[in-house]
Amino acid sequence: MDLNHNPWTVLSSKVEYDNPWISVTENQVLNPSGGRGIYGVVHFKNAAIGVIPYDQEGNIYLVGQFRFAIDEFTWEIPEGGGPLGTDPLESAKRELLEETGLIAHSWEPIIKIHLSNSVCDEAGMIYLARQLEQREAEPEETEQLHIRKVPFEEAYQMVKRHEITDSLTIAAILKVKLMQLEGEL
Repeated sequence: MDLNHNPWTVLSSKVEYDNPWISVTENQVLNPSGGRGIYGVVHFKNAAIGVIPYDQEGNIYLVGQFRFAIDEFTWEIPEGGGPLGTDPLESAKRELLEETGLIAHSWEPIIKIHLSNSVCDEAGMIYLARQLEQREAEPEETEQLHIRKVPFEEAYQMVKRHEITDSLTIAAILKVKLMQLEGEL
């Protein structure tokens, strides 16, 4: 069995919705069993970028904000979108400064992630940022942010208690916990 062979056959595709951030395509398909159907795909025009700012005392910075799409306030690592085709590290640096006012002198990519690969093509990159220096935050006009500096272990417990539900944040915190357990941090 060729694991890279796509068992779906696309009969036709039509963009049903398009804006500066996403487009939605409806595909008429034959599924792997040969049955006809439709498959909608959300295409993201930016990559998801996440940063876990980790200071020398073992603290991280969380950003709290109200998320329109889920109608809830959430705690997250600094994150946002980076235009496709640009260096994701540059987008990560921009997001960290915008949301927290921090700059980092050490950067390490720690995770590449697909956020919901059954319905969208959104991919993300998460960085560990260290050797932090405080500057002035530069939030976008759409952001009303609350910044929290917490011990890493507290953030890990927030994940365990389901107080953090954002996928990028959970992946980042669990990856850093694994790095700690393996002596890489």
